[in-house]
Amino acid sequence: MISAIKGSLYTITIFVVSEILYQLYSRGRKRRGSRSSGNKTESESRLSSTSLQVLFFPDKDVACREHFLTGNGCMKVNCRFSHNKTSLSELYRHMLDCQKTMDVCVYIITCKDLADILSRLFRRGVKIRIISDSEQLRSSGSQIWSLRKEGIPVRTNPSSYLMHHKFVVIDEKVLINGSFNWTAQAITGNQENVIITDDDAVSSLFVAEFQRLWEEFDPSRQGDGKLI
Repeated sequence: MISAIKGSLYTITIFVVSEILYQLYSRGRKRRGSRSSGNKTESESRLSSTSLQVLFFPDKDVACREHFLTGNGCMKVNCRFSHNKTSLSELYRHMLDCQKTMDVCVYIITCKDLADILSRLFRRGVKIRIISDSEQLRSSGSQIWSLRKEGIPVRTNPSSYLMHHKFVVIDEKVLINGSFNWTAQAITGNQENVIITDDDAVSSLFVAEFQRLWEEFDPSRQGDGKLI
């Protein structure tokens, strides 16, 4: 009799403990699920508060300079250039939106239209700094010399290694980064990509990298202190 009672109590105890463990496990899953949902919502909210655009080159049609870069637009009746949105026109748009500062760190700059935007912004009062590769200053069509004549400060790498970056930071917030050099070939010939984002977590890293290179390439820190 006693053995039977003990057996029943043992069975009841196991059942109760099992039920308690199950309830605790279920509550834990609900809490984890709630936290996961909260994180997902926060992440989605963060993504919705930042912008991300991806551009690919080459452009099938070349964006009309007059249409996108002049206040009056293109007045030509049969313009052979595109008045529709292209990857280049989107690049124009982001650059022209600049208000205060633009840091340009690009391996080679030979595209006159993009250089002209820098000149225009500089005359408007935008603070512009340029870092480029020293060897590419001597390349055919380099726009660096004309930009320097405008008064825009340019620094180059003093070493034999390449300064191979291709990024721009606008107003210390908007990042333009990718494989795209500022050349006509990159616009109409090469397979290139550009990512444009205003995500602070990303752009702040490029702000820091530009400043690091700007200080490293300071001519006063080099041997003769001359501009390259």
